Amino acid sequence: MTSQKIHDNLSHPVIDSDAHWLGFGPLLQERIAKIGGRKVAECFKGYRDLIGTPLQMTPEERRFKRVAHMGFWQVPMANTIDRATAMMPGLLYERLDELGLDFCVMYPTDGPSAGKDDGLRVAAIRAFNIFSAELFADYADRVTPVAVIPTNHPEEAIAELEYVTGDLGMKAALFSAMIPRDVPRVDEGGDAGAVRLGPWYDTLGLDSAYDYDPVWQKCVELGIAPTFHSSGRGYVLRRSPSNFTYNHIGHFASAGEAICKSLLLNGVTRRFPNLNFAFLEGGSHYACQLLADLIGHWNVRNKDALDLLDPANLEHESLIELGRKYGPPGMAELLVDRESALYASMAPEVSVGTGGEPNLDDFARCKIESVEDFKVLFSNFYFGCEADDRMNASAFNDKVNPLGTRINALFSSDIGHFDVQHMNEVLEEAHELVDDGVMSDDDFRDFTFANPVAFWSRGNPRFFEGTVVQDQVADLLSSQIE
Repeated sequence: MTSQKIHDNLSHPVIDSDAHWLGFGPLLQERIAKIGGRKVAECFKGYRDLIGTPLQMTPEERRFKRVAHMGFWQVPMANTIDRATAMMPGLLYERLDELGLDFCVMYPTDGPSAGKDDGLRVAAIRAFNIFSAELFADYADRVTPVAVIPTNHPEEAIAELEYVTGDLGMKAALFSAMIPRDVPRVDEGGDAGAVRLGPWYDTLGLDSAYDYDPVWQKCVELGIAPTFHSSGRGYVLRRSPSNFTYNHIGHFASAGEAICKSLLLNGVTRRFPNLNFAFLEGGSHYACQLLADLIGHWNVRNKDALDLLDPANLEHESLIELGRKYGPPGMAELLVDRESALYASMAPEVSVGTGGEPNLDDFARCKIESVEDFKVLFSNFYFGCEADDRMNASAFNDKVNPLGTRINALFSSDIGHFDVQHMNEVLEEAHELVDDGVMSDDDFRDFTFANPVAFWSRGNPRFFEGTVVQDQVADLLSSQIE
């Protein structure tokens, strides 16, 4: 069946939590210039640093500099109607029934590139948000654009959150994360020998350069659920100078895992229990693995389990006796010295050192007292899944996922980008898991409707007011209360 026919047979609407629109460069720059001035508009000439610069290099130059090959040919071309749909909200609005979609949250493909000029970057983002709000203003009953929130500093995030919700009436937000921050130069024999170690990437949670709790508190006050669409391309293990596919596979999952793990271990979901976070386009399979790994690590490294690893608890005399009975020649004599006995490797600090950390409990910030706490704290996280990802079924496999957990998977079509060859087939592709018997009708309902409603409306019960799905959403929320 076509996507439209599949939709007609469903008993619920379909909410797309990650559709994409393409900015038409000349129009975008013209409008941004009128909003913010010519200097601000100069920030919008494509992803020059991330994508454009590597594509202008020769293969030899990329190989010599170890620069990752980036995403050439990333948008529809031969499928002209889809290309136009991605650029023209009016055409998207007209085609939504054909696509089998009732409501879409729209994410931009373009963005400003202002380097390290904080003032220019913030001004460019402000102008872009004004442009986005205007572009979709006439279609609010079926689509809503996300506001881009700068996060290099907490203050700029708070200021933009207040502006987009108050002045522009926007209700969805995309947060920057994986913020590159410079590591100070290390002097190795004079200024001329100083080298830069870095950058490191700030995930807005664990070990961040700033306290972002005021940002999360502002999100609670304004009813904004933070979403992340952070990239991992070109980082460390995704730096092939010749192969885009090598660099692309898993990069959204890698970045999403880093941010999700950082927020949980920093106790953000403990301190803000009613605030949802979403990590888009990486799928749900890594979320299943992350939850299992967090629980596995807690089981062997919680504050009580660490007693089994504490060098102070080594029974020295018993070890000597075992060495005499079973050890190779010479071991027992060496074990008599307790400091030697503690060696588990060639470096004693590996066996006895703690790195000077005052609190050795890695889970202290999120206050884990029992394994069940993970299920509660992880329930604030939602994971965007593309339609053709067969691993979407893993989110609903409560027989395999720890603690019988159903991961909060969000239907995220990614229309507008290269991996969607035909927009009118995305719902059809997503429904194949039901057709193949690996996802139930109830799972599909949660995937395309109940989970998106829970994510977007938890902090803002009025999120879907005035939309074509408001009645179905109201019925769903009422049934959950009952």
